[in-house]
Amino acid sequence: MKQTVNKRVGIEMRKAELMKTINEYLNGNTYPGRGVLIGKSADNAHYVAAYFIMGRSENSRNRIFEPTEDGIRTRAFDEKKLTDPSLIIYSPVRKVNGCTVVTNGDQTDTVACEIAAGGSFESALRKRSFEPDAPNFTPRISGILYPETGEYTLSILKAETPDGARCRRNFYNYEPEAGTAHLIHTYEHDGSPLPSFCGEPVRIALNAPDAETLAEEIWAGLDENNRVSLFVRFIGCADGAEDTFIINRHTR
Repeated sequence: MKQTVNKRVGIEMRKAELMKTINEYLNGNTYPGRGVLIGKSADNAHYVAAYFIMGRSENSRNRIFEPTEDGIRTRAFDEKKLTDPSLIIYSPVRKVNGCTVVTNGDQTDTVACEIAAGGSFESALRKRSFEPDAPNFTPRISGILYPETGEYTLSILKAETPDGARCRRNFYNYEPEAGTAHLIHTYEHDGSPLPSFCGEPVRIALNAPDAETLAEEIWAGLDENNRVSLFVRFIGCADGAEDTFIINRHTR
């Protein structure tokens, strides 16, 4: 029994040693695509949610985040240069029944409507699939934070086969841990076609004391040529007070 316990402790220690900050994890990857991060601050006083977008084409780069009544939405920075709004204009962050929903597409609305009608995060996403942008078949990544307990779930809907014939829907449930978050993003790295994210969400060390500090840390880790916009929110565990920071490359 003692040997089993020691082995378990050793595994956890190795995990802690391997855990990187978000800046360390992103640095050097020119195109992780879009990313959702949820966790809890190191001071154990705030829940944390973040979302970033990147772009390679002029259409994808021609975007900014702007606040809405219950979250944020994407908007074309220069309306004259907008060629195709599908898949790039949506609400990445919304609040419903106190929960914070963060996604990389219009499935945010699907989740919000489903929960408002008495359904769940999971039941909503079982109605959706990956994006129809062959040959990339960009995964739909989503997250939800439950403020009562701090528990959160991340999800990825991705093509199971190269031809996009079937969709794999994975869900990952986490309990809050001070100084720890989990990150999921759309692509492993740049490529043609773009390779979808593989494996489980990445465990990330959270050391930033506030939204602005974490935002600057994430922004510095994203490739300067491809980064477009970033949203970070700290939510008080005790009172629900929100500290939000947004960075847009076009208005910075």
